[in-house]
Amino acid sequence: MFQFPARLVGAAVALTLAAANPAFAQQLELKLMAPAAPGGGWDQTARSMQQALVASGVARSVQVTNVPGAGGSVGIAQFVNGAKGDGNQMMVNGFVMVGALAMNKSPVTLDQVTPIARLTEEIQVIVVPANSPIKTGQDLAAAVKADIAKVTFAGGSAGGVDHVMAALFAGAVGADAKKINYIPFSGGGESLAAILGGKVTAGISGLSEYEGQIKSGKLRAIGVTSEKRIAGSDIPTFREQGIDLVIANWRSVVAPPGITPEQRKTLSDAVEKMVKSDAWKEILKQKGWEDAYLGGDAFADFLKKETVRVTDVLKSVGLVKS
Repeated sequence: MFQFPARLVGAAVALTLAAANPAFAQQLELKLMAPAAPGGGWDQTARSMQQALVASGVARSVQVTNVPGAGGSVGIAQFVNGAKGDGNQMMVNGFVMVGALAMNKSPVTLDQVTPIARLTEEIQVIVVPANSPIKTGQDLAAAVKADIAKVTFAGGSAGGVDHVMAALFAGAVGADAKKINYIPFSGGGESLAAILGGKVTAGISGLSEYEGQIKSGKLRAIGVTSEKRIAGSDIPTFREQGIDLVIANWRSVVAPPGITPEQRKTLSDAVEKMVKSDAWKEILKQKGWEDAYLGGDAFADFLKKETVRVTDVLKSVGLVKS
């Protein structure tokens, strides 16, 4: 009786298992770059992905590496040049990188990566001290229009989402965005002290950053940047106050240039399975992150439009030359 060679039998068994269990076939060994130092938002996102990809069975292993420097400019240069064509590598990035690349005049841009998916977003808020005469978005708009130089905004690094938001606010109320008086702080604690101490007119950050002080009554939230009011919140949006200001600090994941359509699909499918997993949903809940999943061509289109928008705003405030 004819017998099949053992190696063919083994291959047939593997194929049968793969067909019966797609997760078996799709288990990946991935490398994931966080283009920032440990502890920050991109690093937390990368390590959360690592945890969820493995826990959900999508990946066999995920190795996270940190490449800090210049708002992600150093990391993306290494990623584009060193990982080209590698279908097992991805990089976390987000809103801050868009501004950093423009301001640093980086020779490497987001046009060179392969978009995979937007993952999360955080809604922004403008706050004032509890004893401030400014109580609404229109009150702040009136102050800005009366004398923009006298209105000081505290926020994160120059060119980041907080700075861009200050410029967008000025533009939305008809003021000259180039004249905004924006004071960047390196940490949330420093900016909070400046706001509570009345050293600045208003503060800008992600809602979670100031949520505790808002609930305790130390800070007054005058508006959030979501399109619709956040469920369970009594903070009005700027839109419902007649100010067209919608913005979110988003985070995403991209692949290297030069990968095949099949490799891109494998990575895209893996990320989609991850965001639908219980492990990822639990991480979002623990971190207070909003699910903002957007995949495929829709994310690629979003990334292009967001890059143009942010660059235009930075040009309007003189941080990027036209």
